[in-house]
Amino acid sequence: MTPELYLNQVNKLRIGKTLPEAKYLHKSALEHESLDLFSLVCAISRALKLEDQWNLIKLFRKEYKLSLLDYPFFYQDSYPCLATSHRVDLHSLSVRQTTFSESDNPPILHRKELMILPSDPSFTKFKAITEEGEKAGLYKNTFSIGFKKNWEQVIAESGYELVDGHIIKSTIEPTKQEPSEVDRHLTAIIRHDLSAPFKTLIKNGLLRHELSVFDYGCGRGDDIRELLAHGINVSGWDPNFAPESMLIESDIVNIGFVINVIEDPIERIEVLQRAHSLSRKFTVISAMIAGESKIARFQPYGDGVITSKNTFQKYYSQAELQKFIETCLEADAVAAGPGIFIVFKDKNEEQSFFLNKNRRNNRWSKLSDRPETRDSHELQYVNNKELLDNFWAKCLDLGRLPLAIEFEQSEQLELAIGSIRKAYRVVNTVLSDDELNKAAELRMEDLTVYFALALFGKRPQYNTMPSVLKQDLKVFF
Repeated sequence: MTPELYLNQVNKLRIGKTLPEAKYLHKSALEHESLDLFSLVCAISRALKLEDQWNLIKLFRKEYKLSLLDYPFFYQDSYPCLATSHRVDLHSLSVRQTTFSESDNPPILHRKELMILPSDPSFTKFKAITEEGEKAGLYKNTFSIGFKKNWEQVIAESGYELVDGHIIKSTIEPTKQEPSEVDRHLTAIIRHDLSAPFKTLIKNGLLRHELSVFDYGCGRGDDIRELLAHGINVSGWDPNFAPESMLIESDIVNIGFVINVIEDPIERIEVLQRAHSLSRKFTVISAMIAGESKIARFQPYGDGVITSKNTFQKYYSQAELQKFIETCLEADAVAAGPGIFIVFKDKNEEQSFFLNKNRRNNRWSKLSDRPETRDSHELQYVNNKELLDNFWAKCLDLGRLPLAIEFEQSEQLELAIGSIRKAYRVVNTVLSDDELNKAAELRMEDLTVYFALALFGKRPQYNTMPSVLKQDLKVFF
């Protein structure tokens, strides 16, 4: 079957749950509605030896692809869970398998009556189940119900409970979302250059003037300011810095380093799906990548860590991030860089990406500037981040500001900033000094123990002490 004929047949189907990207049908409904498509799917499942490993089919409406889905308890459960998915690219004849049998939050099904024939004995029962959810107002936000835990949370927060597959009014008070214990707004860093996702789009020829851009979670708006200076049609929204802005459907949607600062795994899924729903051509998704050694430095919290600024971070591996994106969006995620993936809706844009991947592009000339002066502490920190981070690490190690002889890069620091005192003022503007206060307390305790033990022996004379210890005495005592 040719791609043109396939897409024509799919879009002619009268039965099925229809979404913008695909149609979902039960195997029995597909056989009744289109023998050509059913024969194609059966031939594919036989070739892959998956005849008994699917009962639902996802037929893509704009791409030459399909997915064989296995919902083992489709007829038994009101909201059955997906066990396995085999996505088949009919162009390349490649297959991608995803297993959810061990997941505690697998995708689930709603509106099952749309996927079967009206003559099916279970049609009336399935329709009644859907009406229960609609009557309770549980289908208002489709981004909140596609996964098992999300669905259970929506039910509980609405004052209902699921009993034997039915939605009933709960006798328990509705659960309410507890106030966040972390400071999400502190994760929005100040930028003096374009962020990595937009640089990646420029490098690969995907950011063009004729395309509109929406920055989902735009933070302080530094990327927007720079893109506007270049004449790009761009807008954005942020829950802390631009909550009054509208969510606007655009050709390109960027959700840059947003999902990694959301401590609620369920909300993380909803945010990603909502951002992707706004894109017409493709969505750029990025998150922080780190190894176990870096993660071990922080305090564990949920499935991530708490940083010194009381912000949450969920660090991913490259493979883990790709799997998360593809599971949430049911689409292929193309790696564009470390921690940066693109999910294409427009196949022409996808081909353009692969064509331009290794082609040199004109360099981007910075046109905008932040409202702060060029000598601001924020700008000094950004321009000397590695040096100042090393300086701060030394401060935390000592519990105080180091002497010049105690910091190996003191000459570089003096040339770049001016002095150790000035460097501290720069760092203290950007980072919290709580860590330094804690480090100072610990250092004082250690020194107290040291001098107490020294009383049992010969007391060290001040003039014979190492310079580090002398400085500790001056600062702490």
